[in-house]
Amino acid sequence: MKLFVTGTDTGVGKTVVSAWLCLHSGADYWKPVQSGHPPDSDSADVARLSGARVHPERHLLRLARSPLDAAAAEGLRISLDDFSLPRTERPLIIEGAGGVLVPLNEDETMLDLMARLGAPVLVAARTCLGTINHTCLTLAALRARNLPVFGVILCGETDQSNRKAIEHFGHVQVLAHIPPLTPLTRGALQRVAPAPEAMDWVRWKP
Repeated sequence: MKLFVTGTDTGVGKTVVSAWLCLHSGADYWKPVQSGHPPDSDSADVARLSGARVHPERHLLRLARSPLDAAAAEGLRISLDDFSLPRTERPLIIEGAGGVLVPLNEDETMLDLMARLGAPVLVAARTCLGTINHTCLTLAALRARNLPVFGVILCGETDQSNRKAIEHFGHVQVLAHIPPLTPLTRGALQRVAPAPEAMDWVRWKP
């Protein structure tokens, strides 16, 4: 009962998607690596937006760069052996840092962390120009590592053409669309009702 939320890039909506999933499923939340703290705290944002139980980060880094660079700035080296799933009886949403090829150390990327944790992967993507290429490349990288892909959630203004192209060329289901929410509040996320298939990750088997 776990799901890894990755993205096509930084700032595409991974944290909003994670909060939305937690809010509508009652899942716990875990961000293994957070850089740019303070002021950035995806855990605090998810807690505020969803009320989810948040498990502490394994690495909390000051520099707003890749985990590789942010850890090096503090004299650290991140290892896959640093990470183990938090104990919980509830479903668990895991949010990655940046995209799938963001480096954790000199040899390993977020793909290696996903493989270690063994969770199906959900891709958060933009709706705007460029998203077809970015999303399909992300899906190709996940499949090249034989990681199970649960689906895609789009964030942004509605674009049916891009949605259809992602489904067609990416051979994937777009499970939901989260529009721009201003202000971004728990109530606003609550009103974005999920289709049943978007919550099937709790029981989904690859």
